[in-house]
Amino acid sequence: MADIKYYDVILKPVITEKSMAGMGEKKYTFLVHTEANKSQIKEAVEKMFEGTKVKSVNTINYDGKKKRRGMVVGRTAKTKKAIVTLTQDSKDIEIFAGL
Repeated sequence: MADIKYYDVILKPVITEKSMAGMGEKKYTFLVHTEANKSQIKEAVEKMFEGTKVKSVNTINYDGKKKRRGMVVGRTAKTKKAIVTLTQDSKDIEIFAGL
């Protein structure tokens, strides 16, 4: 496994209707590095966003989709999504505040 730093773990937030509905329950969704584990994701969120305390992390692995261009068949890149639940006394994550 590669040596992943905390600033390399979180790639970008996921902005969908379902992820926005979960923000009321302090659940935030991120695309993360495919080799990151739950403890690395927890550490990255707590370090990158001051005042947050992570209660739990759920991860989902997605395989790449099959794509075809003419006779050549290939796959898109595989991805990993993490749903991070914060504790009740934790601060909210500011990047989602204006959405």
